[in-house]
Amino acid sequence: MFPKGFSVNTGSSSVVRAQPVSSIGATVFAICVLIGVALGASLKMPLVVLAFVLLGIYFLFAIKVAQQWERVAVMRLGKYQGLKGPGIFTIVPIVDELSDFIDQRIRVTDVKAESSLTRDAVPVFVDAIVFWVVWNAEKSILEVENFFSAITMSAQTALRESIGRHMLTEMLTDREVLGKELQRILDEKTNPWGVTVQSVEIRDVQIPQELQDAMSREAQAQRERHARIILGTAETEISEKFAVAAEHYRDNPIALQLRAMNMLYEAIKEKGSMVIVPSSAVETMGLGGVMGTSALARGAGDPGAVK
Repeated sequence: MFPKGFSVNTGSSSVVRAQPVSSIGATVFAICVLIGVALGASLKMPLVVLAFVLLGIYFLFAIKVAQQWERVAVMRLGKYQGLKGPGIFTIVPIVDELSDFIDQRIRVTDVKAESSLTRDAVPVFVDAIVFWVVWNAEKSILEVENFFSAITMSAQTALRESIGRHMLTEMLTDREVLGKELQRILDEKTNPWGVTVQSVEIRDVQIPQELQDAMSREAQAQRERHARIILGTAETEISEKFAVAAEHYRDNPIALQLRAMNMLYEAIKEKGSMVIVPSSAVETMGLGGVMGTSALARGAGDPGAVK
């Protein structure tokens, strides 16, 4: 029934059903038979029994029951008479004929497309869910032979066409857009049949494992490239800030000395740490060997004194 590469799951319950005999009709038939047997036995008239049996057979096939969500069309000698349901109703046996009972609840159809090519020639496996409802049972019975088959076939065709019009990246990132496009296409086709497609959801898009590995390597390379660009930009900004600071320190040697002292203080302020400073570095600060050392010692105990 379905083309190669497609599969459809309709759910556990059927879309339409037939009801040759209702439970109420069977109950009325049994009551008529019992009454006929009782009256026939009491009156000793076999024709009474036969009459009640025939009456029970009439009610057996005349009484029908439709559930709250069901509608059924009545055909009298081949002509459409109207819809019946929900609830109990009667027909004229032999003269009237019923269509299948139409379920008007929201239905779910799972449509899968295998090995469909995207616009960039990538084979994909797409799994979509179609939510639809029969809003006009009369049209669904009279306008189309089998509305369920028409919906599933249309969904399959529309899904494959949409896959062919989109790039792989679009399908992976814009599933909602693809679903809305499918919903619009299907709704235009199914509305004349009395069926409305409420939504289409793309549940899964699978690509070959080799392509997944290639895309993973590409994404990793892109992230590494981005990280290197960020690192290079940071180095450039730092070098620019150092250049500006060097201009300030060149015209203000005292500020340079204070900065050097602060750097030493930051290095030795942690407990248990020891930094060996060459005497040339201390002399560069202009403090002298002993005085510079004592100043650093005081600075380690009193941060305010160093600063």
